[in-house]
Amino acid sequence: MSSESALTEYISHHLHHWTIGDGFWSLHLDTLIFSWILGTVFLLGFYWIAKHATADVPSGWQNFAEMMLEFASKLVTDTYHGKSALIAPLALTIFIWVFLMNAMDLLPVDLLPLLGGFIGLHYLRAVPTADPNLTLGLSLSVFLLIIWFNLSSKGIKGLLVEMTCRPFGVWLWPLNLFLRIIEELAKPLSLGLRLFGNLYAGELIFILIALLPWATQWPLGVAWAIFHVLIITIQAFIFMMLTIVYLSLAEDSH
Repeated sequence: MSSESALTEYISHHLHHWTIGDGFWSLHLDTLIFSWILGTVFLLGFYWIAKHATADVPSGWQNFAEMMLEFASKLVTDTYHGKSALIAPLALTIFIWVFLMNAMDLLPVDLLPLLGGFIGLHYLRAVPTADPNLTLGLSLSVFLLIIWFNLSSKGIKGLLVEMTCRPFGVWLWPLNLFLRIIEELAKPLSLGLRLFGNLYAGELIFILIALLPWATQWPLGVAWAIFHVLIITIQAFIFMMLTIVYLSLAEDSH
């Protein structure tokens, strides 16, 4: 029982956030701090690359930035049918930021909690996207943009007509409205929960691997980390791609 209790305590300790406040008003400080740090790294990094860009022989970082810009621009050109200049920078920001937050899952699970212990932090989780508060917050931001794009392209009257008269005509407006509300609410929920579920599962597997004997931790951990690189990249891509698609649908007339 003592060993089982120790294992349970180890897992729960690694899944507990550095929190202030109680209940609904509590804040996960580790999620906020790590997401802000990674967002700042992204912004300052691309600012530095842009400031040092040259028309002569480009550096490796300049090549990387140009490749990412072309990648995001091509996706937006192929998927988005509107005229907003916001979409391409938004797509690039989402992809890089979410990827960086996902990539925190590749750090050894005991590293940051151990370092936090030296300054008196008993709990510290390193992966912001393994926290549903962050992923649902991101998806809520996308949801607000969806509402804005609907209103800006169709107006209040046009949006009400679309919500109440389609697909079954005005005489079935309650059914049309009900289906539209369900459809719109499903977008941020699926967007946020998909990202959270994949990263939480990945984090949990790393924790379980850390419970194994030391000789088996490294081969299994390295194998899972290599596979997990694919997962964190795909999840960042999916979040970006669905954001572009949802905003394109919001601006289109159905």
